[in-house]
Parts: sequence; structure tokens; C-alpha cells
Amino acid sequence: MGMYKVTEQERDQFGRVAVLFGGSSAERSVSLKSGAEVLRGLQAANVNAFGIDLSGNAADPLQQLQQASFDRAFLILHGRGGEDGTIQGVLEIMDKPYTGSGVMASALGMDKVKCKQIWAAAGLPTPAYAVPSDTADLDQLVAKLGFPMIVKPAHEGSSIGMSKVDTASELAQAITEAKQFDRAVLVESWINGPEFTIAILDGEALPVIRLETPHEFYDFDAKYQANDTQYHFDHGLSPGQETELMNLAEQAFEMVGCSGWGRVDVMLDEQRGFQLLEVNTLPGMTDHSLVPMAAKEAGKSFEELVVTILRGSL
Repeated sequence: MGMYKVTEQERDQFGRVAVLFGGSSAERSVSLKSGAEVLRGLQAANVNAFGIDLSGNAADPLQQLQQASFDRAFLILHGRGGEDGTIQGVLEIMDKPYTGSGVMASALGMDKVKCKQIWAAAGLPTPAYAVPSDTADLDQLVAKLGFPMIVKPAHEGSSIGMSKVDTASELAQAITEAKQFDRAVLVESWINGPEFTIAILDGEALPVIRLETPHEFYDFDAKYQANDTQYHFDHGLSPGQETELMNLAEQAFEMVGCSGWGRVDVMLDEQRGFQLLEVNTLPGMTDHSLVPMAAKEAGKSFEELVVTILRGSL
């Protein structure tokens, strides 16, 4: 199959495309890799694209954007500042179209607690949770959620600062640890069962991927460093379950107000069925990231994938 290329007409329609990557969040290193891949893919597809490493060299990101001449932006910044609605707001003010979700959905997607509140209010399944205050009664928390539980910073991506807890003393310690990363901490009841991720492109689910890791959960190491994380398209679900999961992911994406592309993470609990964990509005796009993997399974090359995402900005 030949390389995927846009027509000259579409190239003109896109104009100069700035791929925004880097940033200064905890996920900068991942964003640099994603940005390089996206830029390569767009250029290979005949798009007039160039890269901007936002604030990588201590420059003012606003100044960087104002000095660059571009017609639209392909956003591939991960983490705070890039994925949480702030850069989206800057581009809205500049009147520059951009890929992916808007200001509100980006902010909600970054805030695991707000996201869960919306899903719960809409009657979508998500694990039982609590947001402990500084004076929280941990006994009440245990009574509500039971052990084991998982403690997560509410806004940090890449599973940074997460821990599984089995005792009250571990719980107190894990909350203290998570608070180093975030003022808000989410405590969730532990789900026993397989984890799935569903990439969404143009609002529609791509093939389901089952994640398997010997780590206790899919942590930073399993995502980026380890070679022992396995990704399966033979996910072991019945056709009925698979359809249910894809529909749930599309619904969850839409309910948060997301648009274009993203990824929804879900676990399957033996008793309670599918449980929504989080939505990722700017997932990784490195060579072993999940969205490109799912697109490939659906018959789309990396070049076609990035051009499809870019079309969402028209």
C-alpha cells in the first residue's frame, strides 16, 4: 500500500500547521517523542507542518505562539498546561483552529474527580470513590470503599503518584504521597479484573485493546519503560461485551464534551461489569502508543491517522 498523502487542494486548506509539543509538565519527555512522530507523519503525508517546542528553552510560550506564523495547530502536549484546556484557551483567543477537545472537555478530562462526577451523574458506571479532605475520617472512607483501594493524584497523567493500599496505615501514607503531586487526591475502590483501552477517532471507537502488565497496575514504568506490558486485540470479550464496551467508551467521551480523538480507559469488574476509569484527551502518539496501534488494527496507517486528526480542526 502506497504512502498516505493529502491532495494539493487539502494541503492548501490546512495551510501552515504548527505541531505543538514539549511543554514543561511532568510528561515533557513523552510529548517530545509524540511530537516528533506526529511531525514526521504529517510531513510524510504532504502536509506543510513544522514543530514548536513550547517553553522548552525557557521562552515565554505566548511569545513563541505570537511570533510563529501558522494557520492551525496540531496539539500533542501531554499533562498540565497542554492537556488541561489552557493552551486551548490561548488558541481560542488567537482565533487559531486546533485539533482535539476544546477548553471545557480538556479541563474536565484532566480532572479525574470532575470527570467521574459527570459520568456518575449521567448514570454511567465508574468505581466508587472519595476525595478525602485534610481532616477526612479515614475510618469512614474505609467503611465506604473497603480494601483494597487505589489512591491517585486527581490531575497528574501517566499514573504518577498512584498506589494500591490494603491497610489503614498504607492509606494514610499513600494520601500523603499523592498530595506531593496534587492538592486534590482521589481514592477509588480497587477493581479486580482486566483493563481495556478504547481509542476514539472522530467520536467513534477503534478496536478494543486489553492491557496486561505484571505490575500491580498500569503504572508509569509499565507505560513507558517496561517491555513486559502486553497489548492484546484478542481481548477475550464476547461480541456482545465488545459492542457494549465500545458504546460505553463513545458515550463517556461525548458526555465529557470531548471531540475529535482521545482514549477511554475502562476496567471489567466481576460483579459490577464495565467501570470507567478516565478519559485521555491528548494520548501519546509515540511508536508504541495505543492510539496508533488501534488505528493500525483498523487498517489506518500512522500518516492517515494524523491527517484524520488534523481534519478535525477544519
